[in-house]
Amino acid sequence: MKFAYQAFDVNGKAASETVEATDSAEAMEALRRQGLFVTEIKEAPVGTIGYASVGGAKRRRIGRGRLLTNLAMFTRQLSVLMTSGTPLVQALGALERQSADKAWRAVIGALRVKVEEGSTLSAAMEMQPDVFDPVCRSLISAGESGSSFDEMLDRLATLTRRQMHVRNAVIGALIYPTLLVVVAVSVLATMLLFVLPRFATLFDTLDVALPPTTKFLMALSDLLRSYWWSVPAIVLGSVVGVRAWVRSTRGRQWLDSFVLKLPAIGSIIKNFSVARIARVLGVLINGRVPLLEALSLARLTANNLNYVDLVARAEEAVTRGSTMSSAFAVGNLVSPSLCEAIKSGEQSGQMGPLLLSIADFLDEDNEVVLKSLTSVLEPAILIVLGLLVGFVALSMFMPLFDLTSMTQGGGH
Repeated sequence: MKFAYQAFDVNGKAASETVEATDSAEAMEALRRQGLFVTEIKEAPVGTIGYASVGGAKRRRIGRGRLLTNLAMFTRQLSVLMTSGTPLVQALGALERQSADKAWRAVIGALRVKVEEGSTLSAAMEMQPDVFDPVCRSLISAGESGSSFDEMLDRLATLTRRQMHVRNAVIGALIYPTLLVVVAVSVLATMLLFVLPRFATLFDTLDVALPPTTKFLMALSDLLRSYWWSVPAIVLGSVVGVRAWVRSTRGRQWLDSFVLKLPAIGSIIKNFSVARIARVLGVLINGRVPLLEALSLARLTANNLNYVDLVARAEEAVTRGSTMSSAFAVGNLVSPSLCEAIKSGEQSGQMGPLLLSIADFLDEDNEVVLKSLTSVLEPAILIVLGLLVGFVALSMFMPLFDLTSMTQGGGH
């Protein structure tokens, strides 16, 4: 049986794992020979690793970025091990032992336990839907029902790596503009809350007439200093309210339609959405998943409700015996050239490879457009920041300039 333990090694480092033994005394003796000092040991229930549950409720949630990274590495390494002839349980055990991420190690441990109990890998993945999405489970199931399990793992690894690459490209493009905005807000807040009040005291002492811009900034500074506590409350309330509205069906529909109409950004979002759907469909079709099932799974991966409806219309068209390209051609969500390419793929029977080529082309085009957009956005933010800081500085020094001019005029 398995025993979960908590212990310390000779260096004082904590350890929390499981050990196989006939009873607790044998388990403690085995751990002592490994140089571990046991502080607590108990029989481990089925489905646990150490003291962390590998089910859903007690497992720590894995962020989207970490999840994609771990999933890409897991599927790639599992594909290599399966290709070399390693049994599935043994391969999962090796990946579990080498994982440095405790939360992901618990995920793999749960898979290993279920497979040891006789479940298939796809069935074991269904027990953790927050980690393994329907596309992943469908590809694994298709590989298990056929003779290309390692090939399906490799395709899944490629799909996950591409999703991770796109995510990293978007985040990387937004980091510097976001940093500039944070710096701009911080500089303006510092000037209004700490610098301008010192000038206000000087202006009161000199008793000079203030320009309208200076009066406005003084009033804004007094308002922020008097009611500074309301700023976090307003920001938090606005964020919570907007988030709740966006999560509603009506708000989500409005936002998804609005972003598609934005100049420059709308075309990027369209390309990203089409590329995501095309890549998922291409991988599934190449994996011999039926077209209707592939469309249903692709619909689940679409992030924009307009494209969810588009794929749903494609499902209806295929069900009626029509073509997928005819549904994609309705509206302006998919460009006419891509619709013609998809139509050619349907006629030639090469839908899978063609959709993957379309996805690669769109992703490469998106990266170029993102870099061009950020190269324009960054200096624009710097210019706006410079104008705002210059406006505040000029408003603060204008009364002093007027006072100097008056003094020099009186001297003459």
